[in-house]
Amino acid sequence: MKKRIGIIGGAGYTAGELIRILVNHPGVEIGFVHSTSNAGNYLWEVHSGLFGDTQMRFCESYDLSSVDLLFLCSAHGKSREFWAQNSCPAGLKVVDLAQDFRDGSGGYVYGLPEWRREEIRSAQKLANPGCFATAIQLGLLPLAAAGWLKESVHVTAITGSTGAGVKPSATTHFSWRTGNLSAYKVFEHQHLLEIRRNLGFEDIRFVPMRGDFARGIFASITLDCPLDGGAVLKLYRDYYADAAFTFVSDRPVDLKQVINTNKCIVFPEKHGDTLVISSVIDNLLKGASGQAVQNMNLMTGFPETAGLRLKASAF
Repeated sequence: MKKRIGIIGGAGYTAGELIRILVNHPGVEIGFVHSTSNAGNYLWEVHSGLFGDTQMRFCESYDLSSVDLLFLCSAHGKSREFWAQNSCPAGLKVVDLAQDFRDGSGGYVYGLPEWRREEIRSAQKLANPGCFATAIQLGLLPLAAAGWLKESVHVTAITGSTGAGVKPSATTHFSWRTGNLSAYKVFEHQHLLEIRRNLGFEDIRFVPMRGDFARGIFASITLDCPLDGGAVLKLYRDYYADAAFTFVSDRPVDLKQVINTNKCIVFPEKHGDTLVISSVIDNLLKGASGQAVQNMNLMTGFPETAGLRLKASAF
């Protein structure tokens, strides 16, 4: 029997990608997609890429007891407001894509499968990781697990314009973004909180950058490490040997290898005493909706890769 899915906050980029995956997922059916501002409109009128895939309309009212699992796709801070106004039916599983419960409060499990797969399988409520946090943590987890995070970690990561959400702003306007690069929230980005907390390491210095492309994150991570190149590569390959979507490369990576997929590709390389780690993801998929479906699969007993065998848009 298929699992029935509900979506709250259905008009944004992450919800659009989530619906795109779920309409083709073999084990689920979408029960409702809620959007107050778009109630009554077809989903494809907001998410034009869904034209021909579904005739479902956005709803204004919903019944949480009618679904098996609920995705929360509203803006950060809205999830706590939602539960202040709604009761969670017994047995309802929840995957929250906002940052409200990533600290583990409210009984939520942090949903990075490469780190907490078994806890995710038994979770009732799950907090999906942030996009930058996913790319950076996957670049550093093998070192953290082996006790090699001892020196300052320097990160520069560039993200596409969809990382800023669907609501227009001065820094997402095409005429400003195209042909342009800029740094923002230097050493102060909100994802640093979850990265430092989960890795158990404070000295991470992060410079986020806005790119002049739509989607993807390329993170470059630098730190001192005494291990030689072969030992580092073995450490990473051993750590991710059972990972469904994280792969370790022995050659330079590029962003197009992961765009439109749920993959993370990590490339560690030694330069003298310095270790440089490249970590690339699609911010809307492995950094948001794809990882959310990966977590849903684990929580509901589906194969971890169900609905997520997506080809990269490499050309």
